Amino acid sequence: MAKKLTKKELKIFLDEKALLYESPNFIETDPIQIPHLFTHKQDIEIAGFLTATIAWGNRKSILKNAHKLMDLMGQTPHDFVMEHTPEQLDELQSFVHRTFNGIDLSYFITALRYLYTLHTDLESFFTPYASEAFLQNAIHDFKQAFFSLPHPDRTTKHISDPHKNSAAKRINMFFRWMIRDANAGVDLGIWKTLSPAQLSCPLDVHSGNVARKLGILKRKQNDAKALLELDTQLRKFDASDPVKYDFALFGLGVFEKF
Repeated sequence: MAKKLTKKELKIFLDEKALLYESPNFIETDPIQIPHLFTHKQDIEIAGFLTATIAWGNRKSILKNAHKLMDLMGQTPHDFVMEHTPEQLDELQSFVHRTFNGIDLSYFITALRYLYTLHTDLESFFTPYASEAFLQNAIHDFKQAFFSLPHPDRTTKHISDPHKNSAAKRINMFFRWMIRDANAGVDLGIWKTLSPAQLSCPLDVHSGNVARKLGILKRKQNDAKALLELDTQLRKFDASDPVKYDFALFGLGVFEKF
């Protein structure tokens, strides 16, 4: 971009890019395709949560392993979570995606069954924690509750904690999938008790680098402080749906090498 844009010009530019990339074509190469395989709310939640949990590293590897996860659960995530046998849980031990392995997956399945015995869905589990304009404090509380059962210490690292200065990219992405409306055919919009206005950008290397080049992020690290800085700027462009700009920032970085 040759010249520095005014705030008005920058908003127009980002709005155009968000509109361009928030289309069904986006799904073809994105992990969001996994929860799109399902129609039952609880299946969508579980597929989305587990896929978002392993959504780091090579995108082809993420998709391959997310599909493998669904196969391990017989393509019926909710039924598997609620009705699995000890033998079926043992079969998960072969799973590995980077540092997330069968030990971690087994706990996630066990914790999910516990949550679904207490709540109809993950939406009703998470909503009581989400009383503020931003969901970052609620992510901390969510993590505490998720790991309330006896668990391997190693497994806690697979849900990030904003209170430890994490940008919590993966769980913020999961929330985007669940909360933003489905009108554009990308996000799923199945959670109605939370608002897109509460969402934060799934800040990663691509969106962070583009945001810095555009001058809407100054902080060099992709951490919780950077996320707050970026959130604040994106809400000036659209307070009701700031995370639509995730499509613009990510698309510019990945597809246009901006």
